[in-house]
Amino acid sequence: MGIEQLVTAPRSPWQNPYAERLIGGIRQDCLDHVIVLNERHLKRILTRYFNYYHYWRTHLSLGMDSPESRPVQPPPLGEVVQFPEDGGLHHHYERMAA
Repeated sequence: MGIEQLVTAPRSPWQNPYAERLIGGIRQDCLDHVIVLNERHLKRILTRYFNYYHYWRTHLSLGMDSPESRPVQPPPLGEVVQFPEDGGLHHHYERMAA
């Protein structure tokens, strides 16, 4: 078929599309919108972002569900309420009974 193996250079994230997508997504969704003060602050920001990413952010490849699946909330459960995540940078929505 004429396919040849191409070895990725060590410590070269630009040659690894998965690492590049992850780093680019973190920067675009999170770090480009805040000023990081120190390493502890960065860890806190990333922890909050990853919690949002795994529990609330929808993913096309998962059928618009999050990695930690949650039940669908039908309209009879009440009005949709917005909850801030990651210091207000992102939000998630839930139905709350009146």
